[in-house]
Amino acid sequence: MPGGCHNEQSFSQYEIAMAEKSVIQVIDRMSSLLDAVARYPEPVSLKILAAETGLHSSTAFRILDSMETNGFIERDAAGKYQLGSKLLRLSSRVHAKSDLREIALPVMRRLRDELGESINLTLRQGDEVVYIEKATPNRMMHVQQLIGSRAPLHVTAVGKLMLAMSGEEECRGYALRTNLPAYTRNTINTLPKLLQEAGQLRAQGYAYDNEEAEIGVGCIGALIHDANGNIVAGLSVSAPIERRKSEWIENLIRAARDISEGLGYRAE
Repeated sequence: MPGGCHNEQSFSQYEIAMAEKSVIQVIDRMSSLLDAVARYPEPVSLKILAAETGLHSSTAFRILDSMETNGFIERDAAGKYQLGSKLLRLSSRVHAKSDLREIALPVMRRLRDELGESINLTLRQGDEVVYIEKATPNRMMHVQQLIGSRAPLHVTAVGKLMLAMSGEEECRGYALRTNLPAYTRNTINTLPKLLQEAGQLRAQGYAYDNEEAEIGVGCIGALIHDANGNIVAGLSVSAPIERRKSEWIENLIRAARDISEGLGYRAE
């Protein structure tokens, strides 16, 4: 009957709303427990955490147990609670990105003033590069990359260099996953061409984007390393193709090295 269908649908929506409310409530309780644990310099007991958050001991225990399973909370030999190592790892990643931008920006501005062109700082996220910082020149015509914008690895100078340094197997995997779509007539869109270029880039340590992402725009890219020698970012200079100069390579590599050293990297 129409009335029966209407009641069943309303009840279903009610159930969904209640389930969502329950999930949000659990997240709120997790947040309260994390805040309570963080207030104590030493591991803290379940009894104190329950009292501080106003939760029943059994409820606090279940939530803390789940957080322990997921690495957000740890228990010592006495069964007391402290912040887990997963939180520390996540926190270090946030600080690392912040430190990278803080260290890189003065160097990027110096390089911009030396070359008179746009300087970009990028990170790899999956099969793309993400632009996280820029320094642009005070001139009418210059290349403008939006912070937060993305591009496939194989169409950018830094992205190709990151692929090259990750090895032939990773290049093959990337080609298989993405099928190497062409953005311009100059884009590398076959595996043999990608592997050939990757071998050359590994040897020289820098890369060109020869109008591969956008006709009329040329880039040169270099890599940034952290204290452990890992590749953490890329630095590039972008310009109208008719203004791009090979003489910029030395300046670019020096700037990338300066940022790397600011992150604690020491070349052998």
